[in-house]
Amino acid sequence: MRKFITTGVIGVLGALVAVGLISYMSRAGENYDPGISDDYSSITDAANYKKWGVYNVHDPSCIKWGNFYYVFSTDAIWQPPGWKNDTAVKIGNIQIRRSVDLVHWEFVGWVFDSIPSAARAWVVSASGGRIPNGIWAPYVLKYKNECRLYYSVSIFGANTSYIGLAVASSPEGPWRDAGCVVKTAASDAMNAIDPTVAVDEQNGKCWLIYGSYFGGIYGLELDAATGLAKNPGDKGHVIARRSLGHERVIEAPEVIYNPDLKKYYLFVSYDALFTHYNIRVGRSDRPEGPYYDFFGHNMADTTNNYPVLTYAYRFSGHPGWAGVGHCSVVRDGSQYYLLHQGRLAPDNHMMVLHVRKIYWTPDGWPVVSPQRYVALPHKSIKKRHLPGRWEVISLSEIADSARLWQGQIRWGGWRYDTALFNNSFPIELMDNGEVKYWPGYHRWDYVRNRLMIFGQQDTLLLLLDNGWDWERKCPTTLFSGLNKKGYSIWGKKLLDK
Repeated sequence: MRKFITTGVIGVLGALVAVGLISYMSRAGENYDPGISDDYSSITDAANYKKWGVYNVHDPSCIKWGNFYYVFSTDAIWQPPGWKNDTAVKIGNIQIRRSVDLVHWEFVGWVFDSIPSAARAWVVSASGGRIPNGIWAPYVLKYKNECRLYYSVSIFGANTSYIGLAVASSPEGPWRDAGCVVKTAASDAMNAIDPTVAVDEQNGKCWLIYGSYFGGIYGLELDAATGLAKNPGDKGHVIARRSLGHERVIEAPEVIYNPDLKKYYLFVSYDALFTHYNIRVGRSDRPEGPYYDFFGHNMADTTNNYPVLTYAYRFSGHPGWAGVGHCSVVRDGSQYYLLHQGRLAPDNHMMVLHVRKIYWTPDGWPVVSPQRYVALPHKSIKKRHLPGRWEVISLSEIADSARLWQGQIRWGGWRYDTALFNNSFPIELMDNGEVKYWPGYHRWDYVRNRLMIFGQQDTLLLLLDNGWDWERKCPTTLFSGLNKKGYSIWGKKLLDK
């Protein structure tokens, strides 16, 4: 197993640098720009792995352990045409990063030197000799004093797959492979990838929630003491799926429990990774389901589910983001954060970690910030702060313009088009309570940190917060909410820099 390249001394120095940066920004009082470019084409080579930070992050899973947040992610590195790893750096399996502020990330190392032999052997045998080229979609959790890491090994476009478990005394290892949790063959309905674990708050039972296109999302009970399947060979029961499951993607489950609402929330990702990849959510009274969506539909049925929390988007002054899915949710006190990948337009190949604050609507649904997280000092929002120009994105579904294969667009099978995005539009909130330039809406009001937009058919209740405008490089006011169709509404006030 890999000894971590970052030593303890370097790790401590990295933490001090990060803390010092935060202190400096707090003292400065003006410059909160995290200084992170979205384009990392100049440092994607393996020789620059210590500079990757938020770059080359695909399918993140996050845990808070001590003073650090740790992110584990899929074996994925953006490779420009003609790229090859011609350095002396040995690339391992499952990337590890850590952060003290959820903004600046230090690359720690890799979990494994190579794919665990049992996982590799199963996939090679079940797929007729095809060789897996990496480990996908890790999931990390703390169980008592043990750090558990579930990982996936598979072949793209096939359900000859394997979910294994690795254990360690801390997120920085060293790691020991603890064996197989579930594996699937071509004859199975389900696909053993994309694991997450949900723990029943009432009885302590643990459930592995896993799966993707093919049969959808499944849940099987684990032996809490070992982290492995309670009944070896069990593949579980269906929890969420879509019609035409071999082409219409549902994958990447993540389950959290909200103790204030006493509900379990199942986040899943829909659609093609390189374009309209998006996050949706349902909720349940039990971790193993059934889960119901915004309109009360059982997610185990084949009806598309809502609400839609993220979607390909583009604010003015930016080329846009696609692939905003496969999320992890981490809780710190009463605040929840959603982490996911974002793929930078126009090529949609570079993978950047996005972190967003989660807010909860009065009827108990999560919505997320329209902007990536930056730690800003608390500033109360008053009604007098709201009049002015805003930019709004009303998320909605867009049909893929390219032909899909296994639910995805083939590499190079599409061209950049602004129609990919839910394009933004400007509005203006007037001092007299009038709303300008928002079709169907005419008045606004403010009560207890909530912006209400009154329309001819409905009223939007939008949750307000301070945030960082990544496109204009300045602090601003943000809002997020849901419309009656179950789509997120995002907005930011257009302040001068």
